[in-house]
Amino acid sequence: MRLILVEDEADLGAAIKQVLSHEAYIVDWFLDGNQAWQYLETGWTEYTLAIFDWMLPGVSGIELCKWLRSHQLILPVLMLTAKDRIEEKIIGLDSGADDYLVKPFDMAELLARLRALQRRSSYVGTTLTPQVQPRHLQVGCLTLNYSTHQLHRQYSHGKNQVFSLTVKEFQLLEYFMRHPHQIVSRDQIISQLWEIGAEPVSNVVAAQIRLLRRKLGEEEKESLIETVYGVGYRLNIPVTEIGS
Repeated sequence: MRLILVEDEADLGAAIKQVLSHEAYIVDWFLDGNQAWQYLETGWTEYTLAIFDWMLPGVSGIELCKWLRSHQLILPVLMLTAKDRIEEKIIGLDSGADDYLVKPFDMAELLARLRALQRRSSYVGTTLTPQVQPRHLQVGCLTLNYSTHQLHRQYSHGKNQVFSLTVKEFQLLEYFMRHPHQIVSRDQIISQLWEIGAEPVSNVVAAQIRLLRRKLGEEEKESLIETVYGVGYRLNIPVTEIGS
């Protein structure tokens, strides 16, 4: 899950990023509103959530919210601010923020509010459509547990197997599960799963997928993650393993 954080207080921004990274979020952190605005305008990255500070150098968090909503973008936004008057909260919410957190705050509350925003924007639909529950993501026979960083796989014969994943394995599988049966390229995966400014080695995606297949006890030819040579990769959920 990728998140954009715009916070000009260096210590606070670093603390938030550390906590979120531990929870398997990929965090792009900007120190001023102008940089964030320019990056959002490119539309290069698929963000799941946003955290904006109200008072920022250049463009404010309020202006960022207004820009998102004026472009019909439904990215859920949590506004951080020291402003605690009711009138100021109303301004923030009316500008397009989905939730409001007054500084100073506890990181546990920040995480809880992000989970709530995630639930409100969750997917619904058929068994092959990603379905986000409070702490789970389910697609067919696969369920990711956000609390434990584990994968639960339900087989057609009734067996349920649990796999413990590293942070990067979890992020990689989550991205595939949010795009089931879609071919995604190496560049798409890098752009979504590595932070801005990171320079992963050229074979990092292939290496991570090999590790994930090994973790799941799969060979490449029989893997849930199919290699589409010359194009990218695709998550295929076997029809016989789709839960009801």
